Amino acid sequence: MALSDFDRALIGATQGGLPLVPRPYEAVGAMLGVPGEQVRERLSQMLDEGLIRRIGAVPNHYRLGYTANGMTVWDVDDALVDELGDRVGALPGVSHCYRRPRHRPDWPYNLFAMVHGRSRNEVERQALAIHCLLGPACRSHDILYSSAILKKTGLRLKDH
Repeated sequence: MALSDFDRALIGATQGGLPLVPRPYEAVGAMLGVPGEQVRERLSQMLDEGLIRRIGAVPNHYRLGYTANGMTVWDVDDALVDELGDRVGALPGVSHCYRRPRHRPDWPYNLFAMVHGRSRNEVERQALAIHCLLGPACRSHDILYSSAILKKTGLRLKDH
């Protein structure tokens, strides 16, 4: 799907994030010379068309004091993983949760849930809560702690 000049300008104006102001679409619209409603509508269309996957906040957990970040990985019964994954993803300490294929025999895990805490003990308490929620459907699990902060970026257009 070809991008219009407006699409390219809109992506360029938002690829570093939406402005942190009370009315971000209006601020972007002012940069582009269009009403904020046009910005909101086109971004919504881009979501519907699959050009962009989501619009959301990307917090810096470390700056918020959450310095113990662990990807919890779970070996969950395949027949229950989707239902249980929805429940795990709804827990307050989980920022994202998703299903992934197993790679046996070395990697038996099929459910991943990122947990943030102010200490490893806090992450471990949250992992215990997930384990209790999963119940007998969970065969094994582990916690992989973050060792570096990776740069998070959104959609970027290459200049040709």
